[in-house]
Order: sequence, then structure tokens, then C-alpha cells
Amino acid sequence: MMTMSNIRNGIEMIPTMETGAVITQLENVPLGGSITYKPPGSSISMKMRPTLQIDGSIKGLISQIGDGSIITLFDKTPYPNEKEDVVCPHFIELKWANGCNFDCAWCYLNGTFRFRPCGKKPYMKDRERVVSHIRQYLEHIPIPTLLNSGELSDSLAFEGTDNAITSMIVPLFKEQSTHKLLILTKSANVKGVLGSDAQDHLIASFSLNAPGVSSRWERKAPKVEDRIKAAKKLFDAGYEVRLRIDPMVPIDKWKQSYGSLLEKIFDNLTPERITMGSLRGLQSTINHSTDKSWVEYLDDRSNWGKKISFPRRAEMYHYILDTLKDDYSFTKVGLCKETIGMWEEIGKDYKKIQCNCIL
Repeated sequence: MMTMSNIRNGIEMIPTMETGAVITQLENVPLGGSITYKPPGSSISMKMRPTLQIDGSIKGLISQIGDGSIITLFDKTPYPNEKEDVVCPHFIELKWANGCNFDCAWCYLNGTFRFRPCGKKPYMKDRERVVSHIRQYLEHIPIPTLLNSGELSDSLAFEGTDNAITSMIVPLFKEQSTHKLLILTKSANVKGVLGSDAQDHLIASFSLNAPGVSSRWERKAPKVEDRIKAAKKLFDAGYEVRLRIDPMVPIDKWKQSYGSLLEKIFDNLTPERITMGSLRGLQSTINHSTDKSWVEYLDDRSNWGKKISFPRRAEMYHYILDTLKDDYSFTKVGLCKETIGMWEEIGKDYKKIQCNCIL
């Protein structure tokens, strides 16, 4: 049985906060197991477990705070071994709210929230619980992490209301200097972010696409040009800005469309990193999408749903990578939800992944 104690070489573990008892226990826990403990001074129990990382190392990671309803480790992708396996590093998910108003045709929330009476309409979770769980995490987890607030909702969905992330959650992060908050958005409303003066505590990530793709399938989202302008405002104000070009779709004249997008981006700012992804769809997403016109582009399968064919995906990625390198001298690029085979095809080492959701 593989445990942390009998494969210690190369293991990086979260140090204990006030006691060595947690690590002592964790050393004998097999992969897949966990321990529950309550740090001195904490009002909430936490779970920790040994976790196999993309690079082959094993880390002792927090897997959830309390019941996991607010903060949990995103670990839905198994460790990749075969060329067809999807690569996705595990990250900390901040589930403070659910839902989105932008109504993208391929949004996986169509399937995730299919049983909710209000579907994917945004709603805020219990405010007291959200604040309490965040405080406990920030106070008792000593290793720097990035908490992704945009996995189950658009991070800026509630700006202009009492539930705005910039007025309710960002101030909590400003009280400490260890962890950072990831804001992932298609919104162009960054007034609250600019006013929060949280450059050292917040990373902003904008999801972009070719304008023709966005106007057809991201129906209620702001124009791509407006998102780029919003990203520029934060970049000029000293915020770290990341970009996601995802999901790429091989529409007619796609090279011109995505080449134009890159030109618009670099005319305005130089992102810290770019993450690329291509159109994909879990079967539950496809089944519950009202507009399925995008499904015609999917003719390949993976352990993360249907995808565009391997050759066409590779062609798109190579084009973006070559354009970024040749025209903009930009090389800090990663892939989202892609296979080992695709990482090998584009000549990048997935074990050194630099993607959107991790520091």
C-alpha cells in the first residue's frame, strides 16, 4: 500500500500550523485516504490528504473546509497516465456562488445545474457561511494558494449589489498576505475591482474568444472588445491579468478570426499567461443545451467528454502558439482540459503546466 511515509523522497507536504500531529498522521495515510482535524483556534474542521500531483510528486493538501460546500479541492480529473487522458492540475475551488447570466450555448452549468428549479440563474450562498469558511482557510493554511472563485459562477456576477465579490470577499484577502483570489470572468464591469486596491491579493482572468464565435454562442456576454478594454484597465492599474482563449471553435476563416483576436489583445496589454482550450462538451451539457448548433464541431472523445478532432485541435493550437511566439515573443501558454497526447504534439511538458487556476 502506497503511503506518504514509504515514498518520502521528493514529497512536499503542507507544514503543520501549531502542531506536528497532523503530518505524523498523514504519513501513514494511503493515496485516496484523508484525515480530518481541527486546528487550534479554528471553529471548523478540515480534511487533508496525500495527493498525487501532475509532476509526479505527492503533496499533503487540504481537500475541504468543513463540509466542502464553500472551499474544496477540485479533483474531478484523475492522474493522467495514457495519451488519451486529460491533464488538469488540482486547484482550490471557492464555491461562494452558483450560476451565470451570460447564457453561453456550451456552458457546462447547463448540465451541472439541470436539477435546480431556476437552472443556472446566479444565486449567492449563505453569506455568513461563506465568510466564515474563507476566514478559517486564510487564517490556518500556511502554504500560498490561489482560490478560484469562477468555476461555478462568473466571479463578477453580483457586482453593483451587496453580494459583490469585491465588497464581500476581496477585503478578507486583503487582511492577509499568503493567499490570492482568482477572479475568472466574461464581465467588463471592473469598477469594483479597480476600487478595491487589491493588486497584491487578486489575479484577474478574462475569458475571451474570436468575436464571431462569441456573438454566435456567448449570447448575453459583453462584447469581446469590451472585455479586452476591461482587462487593459486592470493591467494599467497594476493587476496581474491572465487570459483564457477558450473554447476555440474552427469556424470558417478561423485563423483570421483568432489572429485578429491576438492582435486586439496585444494592442492593449501583455497578459501574465494565456490558457488555450478547444470546444468540448460533457454529454450532460450537450443534453441540456437549448442551442446545440456547436455540437457539429465535436467528433472526438476523451475522458472529459466530446472534443474537436485531434488533428484540427492541434492545427489551432500550433497556429496560436506560433503567432504568439513569432509576432509577440510570448511563450507563457498552457492548455486547458487537454490530453497528454496533445501536450506532446505541441512540444510542451504538461508536468510543468502553467495554467489559469494555479499560482
